[in-house]
Amino acid sequence: MQRAFVLAIGSALIIASTGVARAQGAADTAKKVRHAKAEASLAKAAQNPVANMVSLPLQWNFTTGGGLDSSTALVLNVQPVIPLPIGERWLIVSRTVVPFVSIPLPTGGQSGGIADIQEQAYFTKAKPGKITWAVGPILSFPTATNRLARTGQWGLGPGVVALTMPGPWVIGVLANNIWRIGGEAHGEALNTFTMQPFINFNLPRAWAISTAPLITSNWSAPEGERWTVPIGVGVSKITHIVEQPLNLGLQYYHDVEHPRRAGANEVRFFVAALWPTTAAEAAKKKEPQVAAKKKNERRKP
Repeated sequence: MQRAFVLAIGSALIIASTGVARAQGAADTAKKVRHAKAEASLAKAAQNPVANMVSLPLQWNFTTGGGLDSSTALVLNVQPVIPLPIGERWLIVSRTVVPFVSIPLPTGGQSGGIADIQEQAYFTKAKPGKITWAVGPILSFPTATNRLARTGQWGLGPGVVALTMPGPWVIGVLANNIWRIGGEAHGEALNTFTMQPFINFNLPRAWAISTAPLITSNWSAPEGERWTVPIGVGVSKITHIVEQPLNLGLQYYHDVEHPRRAGANEVRFFVAALWPTTAAEAAKKKEPQVAAKKKNERRKP
């Protein structure tokens, strides 16, 4: 009798544990499917600089070679992006760039600190069209704590973003120019041009092949010392850590043109935490309904 009771209890425990394992397996599968759908929908939005999405990108740029020889310069850009709605149709997208720099010294060692902080504000439509555009001011503040990166100047200029998303592609450009409007110059007067074309080809499972070279010109520098022109390519991936969606990327660039003392080879690594806004999520849910409605209207005689 006792043996039968023990066997019965053992069988019940085995059945219960099997049921729990199956339920856990089903829950894990459902979670993977949910994450895969979210990652696919986030891929293009993460590649749009003025998307209706809160994000916190951290971008590490390691530069060596060229005028740096075997030394390495580091720029860590902390770039919070916050869209601010204006009614239902328009946004102001705030992009703040806080650069932490580590610059090699001729005598050896590194000089660390913060460079000048930029604030970018782009006026754009809340819902991307065939061509998405954005315009707004760029402000530069004399906040540098690193003496080698200090300009001592206030800067202001226009910025523009334009992009399109045909099929698996996200293709566009970001450009701005900043001029000195005040402050005491530490060296050259602030007059810098920045252009960043970006091309992304999206693959299955939220992978992408991408290039986004940062082309710059310091108009105040002597002729032959103004331009930095990189070429290169990399990969990116949307993934999850627990329930937090992240955009991870690794890219390599070689500067075919650069100032004499600047580096020639750059490795860029970035990670961005993503938080789609409520309005963007609601718009995504409406898209299949709108598409079905248009399809039915076309079928009507």
